[in-house]
Amino acid sequence: MDTNRNELATFAGGCFWCMVSPFDQIPGINKVISGYTGGHIENPSYEQVCSQETGHYEAVQISFDPEQISYEQILEIYLATNRPY
Repeated sequence: MDTNRNELATFAGGCFWCMVSPFDQIPGINKVISGYTGGHIENPSYEQVCSQETGHYEAVQISFDPEQISYEQILEIYLATNRPY
């Protein structure tokens, strides 16, 4: 029986590639997915988002095991490493 629970944390701001790397090797982080949030264009391209005319923000969604790492710890990492626009 698998007793691991997964929870999600989603953060936006700055470059999503820069938001992925701080979480890559941390125990308890199962997956980090980069993408876009918000905006008014469905499935925008990277170039469209970079134009700052779509209303989207680059974001990461982090799947984590709260028995190994807390949301508060993830938030602290995000706040210490995020460089918003």
